[in-house]
Amino acid sequence: MITLRLDPKLEQTINNTAKNLGLTKSELIRKSIDAYLDKLSKPTAWEIGENLFGKYSSGHNNLSTNRKELIKNKIKAKRK
Repeated sequence: MITLRLDPKLEQTINNTAKNLGLTKSELIRKSIDAYLDKLSKPTAWEIGENLFGKYSSGHNNLSTNRKELIKNKIKAKRK
């Protein structure tokens, strides 16, 4: 069993939320802690692919905005 002190504003928010969801305060707090701990243990998409992002980078940081100009320059360079 755990006992904790909450500031009045947080306690009121918990009371209102539990009432709106049709849960007891204990159920709401249990579910909230469980969801928080579950989120902590799962890596984010960034963490999973971090070593892959930018691996084959072209060195250009403006590919989406200047794509037409870059393609035109590549074609001109091949024709020379």
